[in-house]
Amino acid sequence: MKKFANRALLALVFIFLYAPIVTLMVYSFNNSRLRGRWAGFTLKWYQNLFENPTILEALKNTLVVAVIATLVATILGTVAAIGIYEMRGRSKQALLNMNYIPVLNPDIVTAVALMGLFGLFQLKFGLLTLTMSHIVFCTPYVVLSVLPKLTQMNDNTVEAALDLGATPREAMTHVIIPQIKPGIVTGALMAFTLSLDDFVVSYFTTGHGVSNLSITIYTMARKGINPSINAISTIMFVVLLVLLVIINKKTMKEEEV
Repeated sequence: MKKFANRALLALVFIFLYAPIVTLMVYSFNNSRLRGRWAGFTLKWYQNLFENPTILEALKNTLVVAVIATLVATILGTVAAIGIYEMRGRSKQALLNMNYIPVLNPDIVTAVALMGLFGLFQLKFGLLTLTMSHIVFCTPYVVLSVLPKLTQMNDNTVEAALDLGATPREAMTHVIIPQIKPGIVTGALMAFTLSLDDFVVSYFTTGHGVSNLSITIYTMARKGINPSINAISTIMFVVLLVLLVIINKKTMKEEEV
């Protein structure tokens, strides 16, 4: 009985969490603009979506920013993780704590801080500042993904490679990187997901005329009911769901190894 009650409670929690998303997805196929009235199945809102130049421009910006931010954050995060791993004592703990702060910091604080920093350097707000801000908040997550793989690595392997005549660069590219590759890939997927999903930081650090999907959805929602919002939200949810499934599967494989 207790087991049944726990499962029933768990089911209610998941229904509470996912009922709004399921409703949104169902109404993205509704033939009526009105909410609460089902008028038949249609794909016209998805068709309208890909005929809307504003949305297509936002999609292009979102993908460009996500790809660049993922590449740069993955490189910076991997290098930073290796540097932190090689450190010892209080300085290592201090840097680890500093890496946690952007992760735990509220998005609004990060957004306002970045906006102030870009203003201080008189940078023109636009695609550049948007990309830089995404790199800033994605990099700590890559560090946190790579560090566990470094701690699992056998240090004797690296020392053996150096004793056998490998240069530090060769040891890095042929020994260290292959062993921590799962953590790097997981960090990259996480950075890409975070970049696609971000709204608050993007809203404060982008410029006039430059918008990503999350900002475009917010702008469309403020103007009134538009079923295309349901369609684009459904697409974003499915993409993020697929990425999360990939990340979880990779994490499970790493734990099994």
